[in-house]
Amino acid sequence: MMAGLEKPTRGTIKIYGLPVEKMNENNLALFRQKYIGFIFQSYNLLPSLTALENVALPLVFRGIPRQKREKLALEMLKAVGIAKYAHHKPAQMSGGQQQRVGIARAFVTRPKVVFADEPTGNLDSKTTRKVMELMLRITRENNRNLILVTHDINVASYADRIIHILDGDIEKIEENTFKKEDSSHAHQ
Repeated sequence: MMAGLEKPTRGTIKIYGLPVEKMNENNLALFRQKYIGFIFQSYNLLPSLTALENVALPLVFRGIPRQKREKLALEMLKAVGIAKYAHHKPAQMSGGQQQRVGIARAFVTRPKVVFADEPTGNLDSKTTRKVMELMLRITRENNRNLILVTHDINVASYADRIIHILDGDIEKIEENTFKKEDSSHAHQ
């Protein structure tokens, strides 16, 4: 609902003062393009495109010229540690590498809010830790907001605030004072 994918039956959702639930499809598309990034459990990469092309794709909709798109996409692939796979297609990459491409794609437009829907659900525990630390690092370095949906309490433990929902109702909201820190902050 926060991203405007579904409309609430009641109440208001405002992001940066904009009433999301009142937007039509055209305004929602522009709103998402300007403010929102998405990271999906199933990666949602286009199989016929390389990693570089997948990451650059959201920039096409902003009218950014090809050379600049590719430069920005390569910078993001470097930031997530997989620049050497820039010309690989998804089928040529592991699940963790594909998820890193998805993270790079979500952050390449510098959105204010990134929604991550079970972003580690298809990954093993070691890769999950690396992906969570990576998402946190990029979020913090760019002063962005990450909204994460998960059923995994270990993944939730990375969050600043945890909202527990059961059958569509908020059960409790807790500030996470024992959150896991990514390695770049743990040594400070």
